[in-house]
Amino acid sequence: MGSFCILKGVRKIMSNKQTNDGAGVKGFFRLNVVDHAEDGSTKVVGDSGWKENLVTNLGFQHFVIEPMGAIAGSSTVGSFALGTGTEPGATATSLDAELSDAAGCRFALTPSVVSSKTLQMVGTLASNIVTANRTIKNVGIFGVSTTAVGSMLAGNTFATSQLQTNQSVNVTYQLRFATV
Repeated sequence: MGSFCILKGVRKIMSNKQTNDGAGVKGFFRLNVVDHAEDGSTKVVGDSGWKENLVTNLGFQHFVIEPMGAIAGSSTVGSFALGTGTEPGATATSLDAELSDAAGCRFALTPSVVSSKTLQMVGTLASNIVTANRTIKNVGIFGVSTTAVGSMLAGNTFATSQLQTNQSVNVTYQLRFATV
């Protein structure tokens, strides 16, 4: 009976043991819609709050795994896109109903490291880029600036926001890597 209790205790300790054998990545984003008044003043009129996103299968492969091995065809992040469509699934390669009515709808992002395990990307869709008012509700990260081209790294939906032609959108995106 005593050895059974010891084995049971060892199994419990082993099942609670944290290992460093794997790594996971989660993405989080936040959007602010900013109104630009004629007098030059600005005011945040919409804030999504921090939302969790989905890293797509091809996104993980092309933007995380392949670049570590310097494999031909791998990608680096470069652009954000906004859209009016639905939430992407794990196998998505594009952003549903991506805004594409003018040059600059896919806008540049600036990456930085904000901790040893967090990549942060920021970018702004300038005002007067979209040619008509839109109801935006999804966001994605891409390697290229041409709309409807390239594989999406990550993306998700948020509560809809009305985007007027005189408004800009600030995007902050974080990819947090952690041991699982």
